[in-house]
Amino acid sequence: MIRAPLTPTLVLAVLGLAACGDVARLPVAAGTGPNPTLPAPSETLLPTVNIAPARGWAPGAMPTAASGTAVNAFATGLDHPRWVYVLPNGDVLVAESNAPPKPDDAKGFRGWVMGLVMKRAGAVTNSANRITLLRDADGDGVAETRSVFIENLASPIGMALVGNTLYIANTDGIVRYPYTTGATHIDAQGQRVADLPAGPINHHWTKNILASLDGHKLYASVGSNSNVGENGMFVEDGRAAIWEIDIATGAHRVFASGIRNPNGMAWESTTGVLWTVANERDEIGSDLVPDYLTSVRDGGFYGWPYSYFGNHVDERVQPQRPDLVAKAIAPDYALGPHTASLGLAASAGTSLPARFASGMFVGQHGSWNRKPHSGYKVVFVPFAAGRPNGAPIDVLSGFLSDDGKANGRPVGVAIDKRGALLVADDVGNVIWRVSAAASR
Repeated sequence: MIRAPLTPTLVLAVLGLAACGDVARLPVAAGTGPNPTLPAPSETLLPTVNIAPARGWAPGAMPTAASGTAVNAFATGLDHPRWVYVLPNGDVLVAESNAPPKPDDAKGFRGWVMGLVMKRAGAVTNSANRITLLRDADGDGVAETRSVFIENLASPIGMALVGNTLYIANTDGIVRYPYTTGATHIDAQGQRVADLPAGPINHHWTKNILASLDGHKLYASVGSNSNVGENGMFVEDGRAAIWEIDIATGAHRVFASGIRNPNGMAWESTTGVLWTVANERDEIGSDLVPDYLTSVRDGGFYGWPYSYFGNHVDERVQPQRPDLVAKAIAPDYALGPHTASLGLAASAGTSLPARFASGMFVGQHGSWNRKPHSGYKVVFVPFAAGRPNGAPIDVLSGFLSDDGKANGRPVGVAIDKRGALLVADDVGNVIWRVSAAASR
């Protein structure tokens, strides 16, 4: 393929043409909840592209916290912080990470256009490839010390401590390190536990992990290698799935499949059931397909790429698999189309107001394939008896400016040792801390 020179005029022309695509006819709320509205697909010549260009926060600016809560910067000046993990002693680990080289994901005209899109959104920067430790020793809600905890990793995201062993999910596999309480740096070489799908496409590169409640297993989220299988299903082996990995042996099995891009995972505190948030498919309209929050059944199949929300067939995928569509499980709770819901944290242990006592916090990174924008906030889905119960509540918003620029983009979320909510913002390069209004 011969490409024209990459000039600003050409870039604007391509993005402008793409921006002429589909416009939402429904509010985000219509695609939210246990029974979302799913209109007919709307395909366009080029995908709808509606980027919120990355700008970052102006001095002194910050997102807007929900009534009864307050927000402050727990740490600033980080390098693309994507994920957060709280250690038992209160130290906070941050995965400073971005996409690895994946040359075959950018081939062809579509890949070139998507590269421009991601660059404008602030998603194309070199990966720091490290875990940073933040410590708030005086308990004022601000980390006064930081240190490089583990470096020379490979686009790390997930972190899990089991006993005295810390597990890190790189884009291509899980490694483990010995951990000592209070340590500010780990010098030991990581030991490989299990390989994870990667390679030269590696379309959804982020890999998260969660330890089982008994500490014997790890659950790993592995996104698809395409939007809807357009690279061939032979490159999707083991992908669009959640794996169960035996910690002692490294042996794995697919726990659940057909989940296009699972990211955050959490245990629901009253039932012990595994839940995940997932990014659904793109390019069939601004109103389709809602991302979702769902419980995860052992052996369950959730439709991708052949169908969505149960038996809604995606006609773009050929050949079809009616046998798989027939057994596809509909997710429990839609989170709005194209919200890019990535982070997930159960509310157990929170010190936020009572309306946040039972449920899940969700970090929504924000849309590129919807007009107008969706996501770009942190929401709370209330639960009752272990199930979603009610409309989502905005916890942290204001990440988009009035003129459509991204001051920040929320990703990973976690509850800190004092019950506040930590939010990784990979455009603002900040970890935000949301606490009850009367405390820090």
